[in-house]
Amino acid sequence: MLDSKNIKTIGRYEILKKVGQGSRGAVYLGRDPYIERQVAVKVYRFPENKGPKEIERYQKKFFVEAQSAGRLTHPNIVAIHDAGLHQDFCYITMEYVDGSTLEKFCDSNNLLSVEKVLKSVFSACKGLEYAHQNEVIHRDIKPSNIILSSAGQVKITDFSIAYIKRSASTLVKGLFGSPSYMSPEQIKEEPIAEKSDLFSLGSVLYELLTGKKAFDGESEYSIMYKIANEDPAPVLEARPELPEIVGKILDKALAKDPSERYQSTLDFAYDLRLALRSLRDTPRETHDKELLSYIHGLPFFSNFTESQIDQIFSACNIIKIEKGKTIIEEGEVDDSFYILISGQVIVRKGDKDLATLEKGVVFGEMAYLTGEARTATIISKNDCILLKFSSTLLNRLSESIQLLFFKNFTQTIIKRLSKGA
Repeated sequence: MLDSKNIKTIGRYEILKKVGQGSRGAVYLGRDPYIERQVAVKVYRFPENKGPKEIERYQKKFFVEAQSAGRLTHPNIVAIHDAGLHQDFCYITMEYVDGSTLEKFCDSNNLLSVEKVLKSVFSACKGLEYAHQNEVIHRDIKPSNIILSSAGQVKITDFSIAYIKRSASTLVKGLFGSPSYMSPEQIKEEPIAEKSDLFSLGSVLYELLTGKKAFDGESEYSIMYKIANEDPAPVLEARPELPEIVGKILDKALAKDPSERYQSTLDFAYDLRLALRSLRDTPRETHDKELLSYIHGLPFFSNFTESQIDQIFSACNIIKIEKGKTIIEEGEVDDSFYILISGQVIVRKGDKDLATLEKGVVFGEMAYLTGEARTATIISKNDCILLKFSSTLLNRLSESIQLLFFKNFTQTIIKRLSKGA
């Protein structure tokens, strides 16, 4: 084991002090002498009582995951700078965040304000959304892996057991994660998807609000049994002053069946936004713009500036549609069009399903452009979040923004024609 008192360097990094200890290693505050900045150096022990081949496989898996996590560049994810070997250890150097983990605020005597809790989990949603877009499932979301900086910024850390969907090296059977925050599919060793992280984040939200774990017990077995078979005590029993929507958010986030859970982090964030808006003395515009930040990465808006997207906010409504609802009906006359930012919709003509549209696409624009009746019906395949535009509101925007819309409409129509859609 590394001696934190005598160790001077790890790789090229000068070690200043030990700042944390985990089951698999330790975290040190270090200094990069080349760039002259402080970094966090996380050191991992190799598995004990393993032969050279097992150690080699561990090293390979470690570096694949380190490289994948290193590609995640987002304000709500701790940045990875470097990875390497030191003696009988692997290490990762990462952004040093001056602050504390959310674990500090899970004590019933040291809870954050409700607004701060909702904002923190909202920010964590943004980081997870980015990771999921890059095919990375964290698998170990818990209070101690979410940092709240001294400046109030939330950052997700520790992707050491992340599942990278495009990498076969991470397909290892077994239990991964911390028992109190595992999803039911994790403890059953079933295939996991992004919704597993959302269950874990729901458990974090519950604990931040109540000071108690959603699932706790005297042993790991009893904890896992509760996750699979029991619901936590309703949050409104512990905190009756909370808005009713907070209870509904937790019921959905902690649903045992993944199909009944939030289908995406954006779906989760949308409801957190509604909860924030229900709090007294909370400016609505602030949270609307925070949610709008999700659309910056959508392909349709790739040629818009951030300033233009902010202006677009005044010309659209962000709406949520439940699974199985009709959004557009064939034959109706309406000048609205939509951009899908979460979920999927089905395009239906008569009684035949023509296509399934994914997030980021625009639909309904032909009726907007021609003024003619709708030629197809659009139905939500699952819970969806949409940007809804009308000609009246769009016409209020500058000509430059309107021209970008028309240009993108044209590109969308050409792509559909080329596919025969």
